[in-house]
Amino acid sequence: MPKPELLETFPNPYPGREYEIAMECPEFTSLCPLGGIESDADELRALRGGAPDFGTIFITYVPGDVCLELKSLKLYLWSFRDDGIFYERAVNRILDDLSQASKPRWMEVVGDFNIRGGIKSVIRARAGDGRRAVGDGGSKDRDT
Repeated sequence: MPKPELLETFPNPYPGREYEIAMECPEFTSLCPLGGIESDADELRALRGGAPDFGTIFITYVPGDVCLELKSLKLYLWSFRDDGIFYERAVNRILDDLSQASKPRWMEVVGDFNIRGGIKSVIRARAGDGRRAVGDGGSKDRDT
């Protein structure tokens, strides 16, 4: 289960300047929520989801009053490892949680996932317009 309470921030050292922070997280893992391939479905039940999914998460944002602390971000992303979650939900959940924690002026999260079943998926979600801090992060109906 994703744990947004792990996220920490620190004061933006240049709050009056608009600048961009870009991070690449190449070790993102979660579980396919649909149970995986039938021939190994019994073994996959032990994973509480399906086969593992792997991808790279790209986070780009213009900070408001605070910046995201990197170690806490790493721990937060690791909290997805045992979660059965669709790519689309994972990327939007990450955007919502990071936006809620840091209130950036603008943020984009991209999930570039490894090929599964012969199909490559890249999911992109954005919040904010760059002129003011992102409010509550967006989605009101996300899983908790």
